[in-house]
Amino acid sequence: MPVWEIVLRYVLLLAVLALTVGPFLWQLSTSLKSLNEDIFSSPPQFLPDDPTLDNYTRVARTIPVWDFALNSLKVAVANVLTNCVGAALAGYALARLRYRGRRAATLAFILAMLVPVEGIIIAQFTTMRDLGLNNTLVGVLLPGCIAAMNVLLMRNAFLNLPYEIEEAAFVDGANAWQRFVRIALPSVKGTLAVVAIFAFMGAWDDFLWPLIVLSDPQNFTLTIGLNYLHGTFANDERLVAAGTIIAVLPLIVLFACLQRYFFRGVGEGAVKG
Repeated sequence: MPVWEIVLRYVLLLAVLALTVGPFLWQLSTSLKSLNEDIFSSPPQFLPDDPTLDNYTRVARTIPVWDFALNSLKVAVANVLTNCVGAALAGYALARLRYRGRRAATLAFILAMLVPVEGIIIAQFTTMRDLGLNNTLVGVLLPGCIAAMNVLLMRNAFLNLPYEIEEAAFVDGANAWQRFVRIALPSVKGTLAVVAIFAFMGAWDDFLWPLIVLSDPQNFTLTIGLNYLHGTFANDERLVAAGTIIAVLPLIVLFACLQRYFFRGVGEGAVKG
């Protein structure tokens, strides 16, 4: 490979890295700057002169950030559990079981992905209201507890499994539940990790639906609670940056713990000998 192609690749990689990671690093730097530092200096100063964690304690004093984070954690963990269990069951049924209407059910999940959330959000709100779940964390969780995309991801993973293994298990007397739990599910751990990451990120970062369905500040999730920093303290970018880092940190930890399974989840389905 010519040297100029190698240099061009690294230049493009560095440019993409700067565009994706740069804003986060800038927010992190801003959150560590003291009140005496000018965050709007020209030229911009990336590294803080006197790093401090006082901005994070000020966020906690300004809003009940840990209560908001706990509410978000409850919704996100429940969303991960419901999506992993529900998507795995539905995906296995679509991929491995034989019954009338299977193709129509698969098409229904595909069409569900094409419907924008904004188009059905009023119907979701009225449904939660009729069920008496408005202003509850269950009402926040329920509409996204099993995502169509996650079901299709699990379906594709199960489709890649060799049929011969399940047929051998069937000959040995294993029923559908035993084949699902003992053979199919252990072979798609990577895709389950992908579903878990997507479900956690979707629930943790969601802003529009919790904003609509929640009205009691005690039930606010973190994304809604941090909005107070933008309203009351719009001139103090340090607080906003610190709140942003608090909101992003759990996602980074989750991805760091599951990244091995996440990258293995693409092309899932191979059975180790």
